[in-house]
Amino acid sequence: MRIVATLLLGLLYAFSAAQTHPALDRFLSTPYMQGASVSFMIKDVQSDTAIYRYDANREIIPASVLKLVTTATALEVFGENFRYETTIVYDGEIKDSTLYGNIYIIGSGDPTLGSSEMGRDRDKTIREWVTAIKQAGICSITGSVIADESIFDLEGVSMKWMREDLGSYYGQGSYGLNVFDNRYTLYLKTEAPACKPLILKTEPEMPSLLFHNYLITSQTDSDSSYIIGLPHVNERYLFGVVPSYRNEYQLKGDIPEPSLFLAQYLTKQLQKSAIGVGDAPSNYRLLSSNLFSYTRERKILVVTYSPPMRELVRITNHVSHNLYADVLLKTIGLKLINKEEVTSSQKGRSQELTSSFDKGVLKLKQHWEEKRLNTSSLWMYDGCGLATADKLTASFLCDLLSYMYTQSPVSQSFFQSLPRAGMEGTVSNTLRGSRLQEITRLKSGSMSRVRCYAGYVTLDNTVYAVAILVNNFSCSQTQMKMDIERLLLSLLQ
Repeated sequence: MRIVATLLLGLLYAFSAAQTHPALDRFLSTPYMQGASVSFMIKDVQSDTAIYRYDANREIIPASVLKLVTTATALEVFGENFRYETTIVYDGEIKDSTLYGNIYIIGSGDPTLGSSEMGRDRDKTIREWVTAIKQAGICSITGSVIADESIFDLEGVSMKWMREDLGSYYGQGSYGLNVFDNRYTLYLKTEAPACKPLILKTEPEMPSLLFHNYLITSQTDSDSSYIIGLPHVNERYLFGVVPSYRNEYQLKGDIPEPSLFLAQYLTKQLQKSAIGVGDAPSNYRLLSSNLFSYTRERKILVVTYSPPMRELVRITNHVSHNLYADVLLKTIGLKLINKEEVTSSQKGRSQELTSSFDKGVLKLKQHWEEKRLNTSSLWMYDGCGLATADKLTASFLCDLLSYMYTQSPVSQSFFQSLPRAGMEGTVSNTLRGSRLQEITRLKSGSMSRVRCYAGYVTLDNTVYAVAILVNNFSCSQTQMKMDIERLLLSLLQ
């Protein structure tokens, strides 16, 4: 009997150690939480003890909070000083200032080429390439500029993304070559309500892109418009409502094929510098379908390097950059080089992976299983969290956050990549003015009826991992954000 009593006391203590709280009960009992799914945990990372938890093993759509998994893995696998390389090479020979051959842009996935996150001078890198070509004594090129994006597959976007994301500025594809964040700006002139706006231009200029314009103007200050289109297809469909009486109203969309666009863009810059180019620009996708083979020896003209991995991870988590996150996941997949390792992990699925996303997910899961994290509740179909099929739990997130803080060799780079609540990034208006503002670092994630946060709170010399994932609530995003803030403030006294 004494043994039974001891066991019962132990179970009661374990249960009480992660009890619910009146604030959590209030949060869960509001009318708009009927039918909602919640996974919640606060854990002391040093003692690895859950302080509060609710349905912590429930699999929930995480939206952009999934980027924490992607960025933590990228730092772990590649280290904080890893840099992407983009190499400009040529084949053939240079004779009498003429290159009898082609210029190649060899990509490794770098998402920072011309990125808005790298400063205002988007053409700086491309000017450096033109200068290197000039310095090689090349004044004309008999061949063409060819973009080689073959390091990743050609899918670009996840097969699990929703139609409304395809063609949008935030749903841009990720490729072996990326430029200008894979985005363009569309300028419209809008007049009276209930009229079709006039398309003025795109920036950068994209003359081959055809727009089917079904937009309507309305007396409103906001737009509810969509740009819809597929990768590699130079057609975009414009649907929805935009404000009336605007001289240059801006919408943003994705560049359909960034590698080909980059080859075209570099060709134009060469021609502006009086370097003639004989043939039309092309890329790996187009040439490989015509059984083109790169057989001639190539010589390097210049190599461009990205900022270090710690900076890419910081940008990804601060501004929630989907392109950066997806490229990181695909790059992780490049470490999956042992075919036996791939096939043994597929458990009845196809014998060979072709999707760069799938390779990245497989390698990512293997990495965390080696660190003794249970990945059975982790379902990933991209690196950024746009796929509604993505799922994870508060328990897994807190385990990962605890490991990254207490055991990872890149702990500080990861910790500092999370924006400070109330001050930076996508959480600059979260917990603002509260006592948690300067001591909380969070990654946020949201989409229709999804609101999630995860990160760290440092309170009285104790670091807590926090994860709260909420799906299917029936109130506004603003109301849910306020309720989550009140909950955290009540629990973290």
